[in-house]
Amino acid sequence: MGLDQLTINELQEKLKNGEVSATQITQSVFSRIDAVEDKVHSYILLMKEEALAAAAQADKNIKKGDIKSLTGIPIALKDIVCTKGITTTCGSHILHNFIPPYNATVVEKLSQAGAIFVGKANMDEFAMGSSTETSYFGPTRNPWDLKRIPGGSSGGSATAVAADECIASIGSDTGGSIRQPAALCGVVGMKPTYGRVSRFGLIAFASSLDQIGPFTKDVQDCAIMMNVLAGYDPKESTSVNAEVPDYRQFIGRDIKGWKVGIPKEYFIEGIDAEVNAAAKKAIKVIEQSGGQCMDINLPHTQYCVAVYYIIAPAEASSNLARYDGVKYGFRSAEVRDLLEMYKTTRQQGFGAEVKRRIMIGTYALSAGYYDAYYKKASQVRALIKKDFEEAFKICDVILTPTTPTPAFKIGEKTNNPLQMYLSDIFTISANLAGIPGISVPCGFTKRGLPIGVQFLAGHFEEGKLIQVASAYEKNAKIEKRRPAL
Repeated sequence: MGLDQLTINELQEKLKNGEVSATQITQSVFSRIDAVEDKVHSYILLMKEEALAAAAQADKNIKKGDIKSLTGIPIALKDIVCTKGITTTCGSHILHNFIPPYNATVVEKLSQAGAIFVGKANMDEFAMGSSTETSYFGPTRNPWDLKRIPGGSSGGSATAVAADECIASIGSDTGGSIRQPAALCGVVGMKPTYGRVSRFGLIAFASSLDQIGPFTKDVQDCAIMMNVLAGYDPKESTSVNAEVPDYRQFIGRDIKGWKVGIPKEYFIEGIDAEVNAAAKKAIKVIEQSGGQCMDINLPHTQYCVAVYYIIAPAEASSNLARYDGVKYGFRSAEVRDLLEMYKTTRQQGFGAEVKRRIMIGTYALSAGYYDAYYKKASQVRALIKKDFEEAFKICDVILTPTTPTPAFKIGEKTNNPLQMYLSDIFTISANLAGIPGISVPCGFTKRGLPIGVQFLAGHFEEGKLIQVASAYEKNAKIEKRRPAL
């Protein structure tokens, strides 16, 4: 078994015991990238020179006995978090030459924990997409079937972990962009509570929904990553100053007597039969683990997609107004005056999906329509949040499928935006309510495509998610497979 296939926890033990060096681990990851990257396209930019220099420094630190929680661990960063002196594109032509003058808080935290950055992972343009097909730099392919999508918008972050092109990675989740690709690529992905992880240096899509979180190979690694990422940041106005527990303490605890809510609204007509069967099997595993599964209602679930596709584009249209060719990023050369520069820069710099969402959002916020759309959507959002608050009064966590189908073929839904939007139907609600969610592998289809199960908990209860996901992972005994790249 190559070093690139091991978990953070396993590699940390080997580093502490002197069995391997950080340089060997990093070289192993780059050898794997050399072997498979041209097939998968997980990365927009690789940072091999910087990574090997960081690994050499990590080895010096280890010799001095200075080993932190991520010392020597190669990690991929979604290309939506700012990296000082290194291009940050958001998967868009309009930022293809943007070099930030500062690091995102999560980059600083990972760096202080000893992480080694492998590169910037591919993504849907400005995180707008569910398939990583809207990237200016071309699509990422699912390592389990190269003709299929990896999910999105954090597709590159998910495939990098699934294909062993890094040990763990960072993504962002606005409507399911961590959990959905995690499910479709067979890895663990967590969206923390809104405000739990600093968004300083995250290039904004929809500011009331965006949240940064980890992709890992197992639940224990997720706990290790969350220990690094979580916490208050005075630089970020939505960061919440709440105590952060040691998430590793939740690993291996039983869930005997826990009440697990099963919302009937998530087991609907149209869900893929194999996904439905895998979710039902997951319910049985939870019951065998000591959990008491109970039917619950989340009555406003049917409005989630409609509410999301008013709120997210409205916030995006405001956030993306800053990309006009004046201060940074791409600027069209074919202009005669200022207004023409704005128009042609945005026309040439943004892709079709981003333009579509800017137009939807601008319309929803326009005079005479604000009350009918954005205000009404915000009111229904409050009802969706209340549904969860009521549910968590009677249950500890909620179990749902992560996605309605396994990974679909590249190009299958590009001409049908509504079908594409519906692929996030089970993940959007957590972003609207601001609650944490985790997707854990729960089996494979007959074609060998991964399926994920999602657990949701109340605000700032990531520990509960790690506890239930760890118990599920242990007792489900999902077959350990690797993509046959």
